[in-house]
Amino acid sequence: MALTATGTARQHRPFTVVLVTTLLVILGLGAVGGGWAMTFGVGGADFMSAEYLEALPLVNTWVIPGLILMLGFGLGSLVVAYGTLSRPRWPWLAGLERLTGHHWSWTGTIVIGAGQVLWILLEVISIPFSMLMVIFGSIGLALAVLPFTPTLRKYLVH
Repeated sequence: MALTATGTARQHRPFTVVLVTTLLVILGLGAVGGGWAMTFGVGGADFMSAEYLEALPLVNTWVIPGLILMLGFGLGSLVVAYGTLSRPRWPWLAGLERLTGHHWSWTGTIVIGAGQVLWILLEVISIPFSMLMVIFGSIGLALAVLPFTPTLRKYLVH
């Protein structure tokens, strides 16, 4: 632990914390942009062809997938990134922290990561292949696995 100019203690952030936070921000910004485009029809017919909807269960417009992407993966990832860096204590998440023994952002990272992997798998079977699937699928896989590393577990212990 290092001291700041005012003499207060400052905890060092392990590389895994920086990596996970960076991946969450990349995913969050990408998902907000992609979700916005899907929800509000930005990007043209090639980006969101109506024929791709036929392969998706329970949806007939891009609005619902766009909102899930924008709010769930986009804003959700950004909130979890904030939580990973600053570790705020939110009383309404205290039960989750007691259950897992870790800060809520630890669980949030796993949920976002696993959800992203499932989202990409659904894309793979529903729409034409894109390198973005590989990139964001890899980010999701990393987010699902990295919380189990010893340094991140220790940093986000409750």
